[in-house]
Amino acid sequence: MKKRMSFNLILGSGFVAVLFAVMLVSLFYTPHDANEMNIADRLHAPSAAHWLGTDNFGRDVLSRVMVGSQTAFEVGALSAAIGLACGFLIGTAAAYLGKWADELLMRGIDGLLAFPGILLALLLVSIFKPSMSQTIIAIGILSIPSFARVIRGGVLQQKEAEYVKAAKGIGAGHAHIIFKQILPNISSTILTTFALSFSAAILVEAALSYLGLGVQPPDPSWGRMLNEAQSFIGKAPWFTLAPGLFITLTVLGFNLLSDGLRDYKDARQ
Repeated sequence: MKKRMSFNLILGSGFVAVLFAVMLVSLFYTPHDANEMNIADRLHAPSAAHWLGTDNFGRDVLSRVMVGSQTAFEVGALSAAIGLACGFLIGTAAAYLGKWADELLMRGIDGLLAFPGILLALLLVSIFKPSMSQTIIAIGILSIPSFARVIRGGVLQQKEAEYVKAAKGIGAGHAHIIFKQILPNISSTILTTFALSFSAAILVEAALSYLGLGVQPPDPSWGRMLNEAQSFIGKAPWFTLAPGLFITLTVLGFNLLSDGLRDYKDARQ
């Protein structure tokens, strides 16, 4: 158990750290301008000048993949943050208030879960003009149920603990009990859910961009790059491989990180 826990946590953290470093570097440096077209260099194989080759417009694939990591991390972080904020309010209110509030709020969450995730995202994005902000909001709404259910379960478990009863006994207010007593004891569960929501958000963003409903050109997106590359998969396989590999490693990294955090929490308990 400890060996598996260490492997998941270390490997997941390593993947995430490397990809995060790539994203940070892309803010200040890329080998070429990610949006600069050069038709004369279109679909060139990997070389010293273009380490991952060029796309159908002669743009440097490595530069576009690096800049695309900004999109992935921005969508993942902001949408998961929206889900956490809303899910925390809903889950805490449902568990702490109980009775009719719990029933009403959780039935609303069940209703949201009844819609297939990707179809709901397509509906939300297609209502308005596709953009980065609309994509983040749509994916954020999709992540609310997972946070709400997890946080509700954690608060229900902790609110009957002796330390909470002791805090109530000395006259502690509801805000103090929730934020100072209960929240620290369910933080590891929240972090695990955040990592999973982050990876899911990246996949959904890639799917929406692949369908043309996510990040709009010329801004690079790994999903849009896959869409552009599918017609050249036989002639220029590197064009497909690069964004696909980055999506895979990013999602794998956050999933391993989530598993490692969960195992670490279980080992401590």
